[in-house]
Amino acid sequence: MRVGIFADSHDHLDNLRRAVEVFNRAECECVLFAGDLVSTFAVPPLRKLNCPLVACFGDNEGNKPGLLAGIRIVGQLGEPPLGYRAADGTRFLIAHMQRQLRGVGGEFDVAVYGHTHKPRIHHDDHGRLWINPGETSGWTFGAPSVVILNTGSMQADLVRLDDAASAST
Repeated sequence: MRVGIFADSHDHLDNLRRAVEVFNRAECECVLFAGDLVSTFAVPPLRKLNCPLVACFGDNEGNKPGLLAGIRIVGQLGEPPLGYRAADGTRFLIAHMQRQLRGVGGEFDVAVYGHTHKPRIHHDDHGRLWINPGETSGWTFGAPSVVILNTGSMQADLVRLDDAASAST
């Protein structure tokens, strides 16, 4: 199963559209978002996803009720940490900040977080996969990225949106 993962879009609509294109091209069966859409006008590009979206709030959301209403069209949005079990049984925890996952009980296979705007993919001491897809916006470091995770192999691939945009032209 392929899962798209992104975070920190911060109203960058062009890169949101690019991320949706990457996820649809990869035939993702679900997409996970780790916070900071920011404004409700960031929701319409997500309606083009060919799969459900599971998202948590970040620390910069400007209109939580509006975002909740908009995301209901394409999936679900909740407060972090948010648990999600994929169709193949893979257990995810989604939060905006890694510290929101400290001390969280229960079993999970993959932790997804953002906030730092820096991509990082690693395993913890229990062999669980931790994914920070970096920033979708590219506002901070100029390297917008998302991740495609294959849950069968647990291979997580970082996709640079600038590279993906030039590959599609």
